[in-house]
Order: sequence, then structure tokens, then C-alpha cells
Amino acid sequence: MKNLREIARVIRSKNSSPMKLTLDIIFKDRPTFEEVKKKNLISKAVIAKAYQLPESQIEKVIYFDPALAVKIGMNRLTRSGSPGDTDVYGAQQHAPLLGIELDV
Repeated sequence: MKNLREIARVIRSKNSSPMKLTLDIIFKDRPTFEEVKKKNLISKAVIAKAYQLPESQIEKVIYFDPALAVKIGMNRLTRSGSPGDTDVYGAQQHAPLLGIELDV
């Protein structure tokens, strides 16, 4: 088992709209990316568990081969800029990904 931080070059988040987040995981090398993809180690279920959300909140998980990346689309819990929002840009929402352990 390896922590996602060990095998990813970039782990980030950003708003894709006021109510949506995009999470990006860019892997360090093609063999690791291919293994993660083949085993489907990053899935809606894995992301939902990391964020303690129902799987229905995770809209999509896309493996993007040219960038050795996984892109995840999910709903924000709070509308960007609304009262109670602590991260207007969505740039700090990737933290739950940092604890993911993968069998690679």
C-alpha cells in the first residue's frame, strides 16, 4: 500500500462552477498511472469515502491518459462565496485525498 502523496506529482482542487469542484490527481509516471487505472483504484466509491459523502455527490471520475491524470467532478457542499463558505476558490478542498492509500 502506498499513500497517494507518494505516487502523485500533483493533487489539487478548484472550482468548476459556484456549486461544483474539480479534483485533479496527476501521477509521477505512466506505469503507476496505468496500474491505478487498470485496477480502478480511484473510483466514485473511494472519493465518496474520503470525503464522507454519499456516492451520488461524486459526479464523475475520468482517467485522462495524455496527462497521466484522474479528474474528479463533485458537488460543493456550500455554494462558493455564500455565507459559511470557507474556501471561495475551492483551492483547499483536496485535503481528504491526501489520506488515500492505494494497493500499487
